[in-house]
Amino acid sequence: MRLLIIGAGFAGMYAALSAARLRDIQGVSPEELEIALIAPEPTLVVRPRLYEPKPETLTAPLLDVLKAIDVGYIQGSAETVNTEALTVQISTPNGTRKTLSYDRLVIATGSRLFRPNIPGLAEHGFSVDSLDDAVTLDKHLHGLADRPAVNGRDTVVVAGGGFTGIEAATELPARLRAIFGQNARTRVIIVERNGAIAPDMGEGSRPVIEQALRKLGVETRLGTGVASLDKSGVTLSTGEHIETETVIWAAGIRAAPLTAQIPAERDNFGRLLVDRDLRVPGVAGVFATGDAARAACDDEGNYALMSCQHATRMGAFAGNNAAAELLRVPTRPYHQKAYVTCLDLGEAGALFTRGWERKVEMVGDVAKKTKQEINTVWIYPPRAERAAALASADPERVTSL
Repeated sequence: MRLLIIGAGFAGMYAALSAARLRDIQGVSPEELEIALIAPEPTLVVRPRLYEPKPETLTAPLLDVLKAIDVGYIQGSAETVNTEALTVQISTPNGTRKTLSYDRLVIATGSRLFRPNIPGLAEHGFSVDSLDDAVTLDKHLHGLADRPAVNGRDTVVVAGGGFTGIEAATELPARLRAIFGQNARTRVIIVERNGAIAPDMGEGSRPVIEQALRKLGVETRLGTGVASLDKSGVTLSTGEHIETETVIWAAGIRAAPLTAQIPAERDNFGRLLVDRDLRVPGVAGVFATGDAARAACDDEGNYALMSCQHATRMGAFAGNNAAAELLRVPTRPYHQKAYVTCLDLGEAGALFTRGWERKVEMVGDVAKKTKQEINTVWIYPPRAERAAALASADPERVTSL
């Protein structure tokens, strides 16, 4: 029997850990149930931290962890899924194609930044969506230091006033001073289509965020969007033109395109609709998890968000349940009642909320300590020691806050 997992993000990593855990509990050998993870690199990109300086350091190796739990690693990119033949075709680094069969498949392919067809965005826009994008932005910012401080060199526009946009923008004042010098007259401007900043963070959070932006000198343009970009800067839908050499696009994500190959229902974000066990209904042997799936968290109408917090726990349930079907033991319905947010606000600290209503629990330096612990400890892979790694993947305990 073979269980394939596509993707080495948070959901894919925990799917592998959890499937291996159940196999171990059931006393089944890796020869009887092969578990393999497919990804271009055996590396977890710590995507929630890519707004920080030195993004090239924000990865964690997975190979030793996978070896410790007897999960195979297959290097390649999944290109096609044939759900009738139960096969996945991958392209390998040397350019060859390989077809792999499966008995159960977990799609943990994550999400990608949504880039609309705005004139100049592809040519002149930056992002912190992927490791390559974040490294490109970092090199660009450092390269600006060699240029004269004219034509908006010291101005950065962040398009999108949601979670990612706010974290990127509030980190930038200190980041730019470190590059341009402490006396540089930097400007950071958030452009948000909605009439209020952080439209999804709730009313209680907004005053804290607005105060942080004022403290850091971050400007906002609300109720307006980006109309076009060119070498001279960005033009907003209001007609305002802002001189800048740096526009960071942080306005929305979509499920990775592989989900479109599964003959099943998807939502507006491209996520596959799944049942409580994270199966894709009507498609035999296929589970979806993390940002690739739209899953109910409870019976009260709350659905998992496209976030690391939900992806880790969803991954653990998907891996467990895919293995459970092959091992003929009961599955466990995914549920996630606890929900917190911890928003980095740069030198203004952080904001910690709890619950779907986003009740503010901590702000400032206290919240910042929690954010730093989340970013440097909680979201990293377990150590490459078999017992500890397997124990970390109990679905009922993963991301139990």
